[in-house]
Amino acid sequence: MTSINTNTSAMAALQTLRNVNNGLKDTQNAVSSGLRVGKASDNAAYWSIATTMKSDNKALSAVSDALGMGAAKLDTAYTAVDSSIDIVGEIKAKLVAASEKGVDKGKLQDEITQLQAQLYSVAQSASFNGENWVNNAGGTVSVVSSFVRGTNGTVSIKTTDYSLGATNTLFNGTTSGGILGATGTASSKSVFGFTIGANTTQGDIDNLLTDVESALKNMTTLGSQLGSLQTRVDIQTDFVSSLSDSIDTGIGRLVDADMEEESSKLTALQTQQSLAIQSLSIANSSSQNILQLFR
Repeated sequence: MTSINTNTSAMAALQTLRNVNNGLKDTQNAVSSGLRVGKASDNAAYWSIATTMKSDNKALSAVSDALGMGAAKLDTAYTAVDSSIDIVGEIKAKLVAASEKGVDKGKLQDEITQLQAQLYSVAQSASFNGENWVNNAGGTVSVVSSFVRGTNGTVSIKTTDYSLGATNTLFNGTTSGGILGATGTASSKSVFGFTIGANTTQGDIDNLLTDVESALKNMTTLGSQLGSLQTRVDIQTDFVSSLSDSIDTGIGRLVDADMEEESSKLTALQTQQSLAIQSLSIANSSSQNILQLFR
């Protein structure tokens, strides 16, 4: 039976066209954005996971920046220690020269005084962003090393800590302590504070050489500690970078569109759309054929 009030063929064709248009809209959105899950209504679970992990990745980016800051502080401290070792080596050479008979100790002391002043200048200058790890009164300094999300959803910041003290700072903020400060190991004098002159005996020079040698040993240990920390920070920086890339890859697997698949779907849906429009046109024209019966 054909009815001019209810065209079921046109209604079916129209519904098909609507469905095809909705599918075409979704596919076009996926193609243009590159995302299979672009909003919560696409897939609430995947959208939620991806949004959380994107937020964590931003935190990891901040951690990477903090590691760069920490590496710069370590580089500055290590440079100061390395330079100071060279200067103390020069002071040691001057003391050895003072052991020679007939040497003018006063002139050697003039050179030593300049070297001692340069030691403190190096330590004072070894500051990065207001932090000085080699001219410091003590305490604990730290470098942000990681952002951790626990299995129960808790988040925390992990740091790499480094304790400052008398044996791992060149000075303690003044010239009264630290490796090069006022406390000596053999003569109760320091690498920074001693003087020699005409009345300085060979025994005094030997004691000063002992102090200098002890300081060099401690400075070498300090340089080794800073170098180990530099290595750790470099490894952590590489890890954070790799971890961030892995998280990006994981997020992509959840929400990114398969462009080959979407391309195929787009072509198919465009074809279906054309056929649906043609089908609707045929269904609408069928009622016109009824007029032929009344002629």
